[in-house]
Amino acid sequence: MKSQPLAAVGTWRPVMEAAGYRCQCAGECGNPHAKAGGRCPREHDGYTSKHGHRVRLMAAPADPLTPPVEAAALPSAQLRAWCPECHTAAARTARKAHAAAAPAEDAPGLFEL
Repeated sequence: MKSQPLAAVGTWRPVMEAAGYRCQCAGECGNPHAKAGGRCPREHDGYTSKHGHRVRLMAAPADPLTPPVEAAALPSAQLRAWCPECHTAAARTARKAHAAAAPAEDAPGLFEL
């Protein structure tokens, strides 16, 4: 039997079952996961490597920039299984892309009046 979180099991379990208890990152983290057919190979309760740490998947929105208040209100059908490493990297990549796409503000410089 797979380990489960202490809270929100009713939301977490359907997400994991739909994902087959495997991370659903398809390269949003910046890693194409080419050796695993384009999807992260990490599985819940598995290990990252022979001497690595145990993987605990989480249910989180597909868009890693979703604010926490909105994410908490999403139904399990709108969540995906993420390993912590892919979720962190996907959020970092999305923030960089969002910052690059946002126009620079026309704020005056420090000594401009």
